[in-house]
Amino acid sequence: MLDVYGLTKTFGSGSNKLQVLKGVDMRIETGEMVALMGPSGSGKSTLLNIIGGLLAGDGGSITLGGKTYGQKNPSNVVDIRREYVGWIFQDFHLLENLTAMDNVAMALELAGMSAKEAESAAREALAKVGLEDRMNHIPDQLSGGQQQRVAIARAIAGNRPFLLADEPTGNLDIASGKEVLQLFKDLCHDEENPISILMVTHDPDLASNADRMLLLNDGKTEASDIRSAWGLDDEDGGEEE
Repeated sequence: MLDVYGLTKTFGSGSNKLQVLKGVDMRIETGEMVALMGPSGSGKSTLLNIIGGLLAGDGGSITLGGKTYGQKNPSNVVDIRREYVGWIFQDFHLLENLTAMDNVAMALELAGMSAKEAESAAREALAKVGLEDRMNHIPDQLSGGQQQRVAIARAIAGNRPFLLADEPTGNLDIASGKEVLQLFKDLCHDEENPISILMVTHDPDLASNADRMLLLNDGKTEASDIRSAWGLDDEDGGEEE
């Protein structure tokens, strides 16, 4: 589903030059949920922004769904953002005066879908996240967990096969966070349209429930587990799984 090879990104110049990504390699299979952890400032958001087509890298390449990009200007990868990648953030970014249905459908219409098709796709996506009975509710009438479900429906509507989730449970209570995690698992394991998810999180419980963990450190990614991600292995001589 996703192949990232040798991705680099530097900000600034001269004495202010900072190389954030130093050759990131990553592969995510269809139907796989991968947790990405790393220290603050390690470049997690930068990596997501390049994969999501919001930022151009300096070197390397990304292949997603048969499309190759990575160093192209965001204006040249509109199709990636429209057809392949859905975003989920810590903040839900819902329009307060629109219903759940309209929040999802409007995003599809802005991407070029007709109003009728957008409503049908929005209805299908909201049903998939368990909000069949909340489609006509505005955000103030929904719990935090339900609002995040609307955001997830918006991200997957139109059958986008890949989700980028940036701290998706950061504003949720524990119970709602578990519901979102289970929803992610259900979406990944959907028999008809399995999706893939790359999820940035600082929550070790959330990360440990992913199929795999990656640690972004010193500009590169490496396979990890919770103990090594938190620097615990050296303390008691425990072995990595």
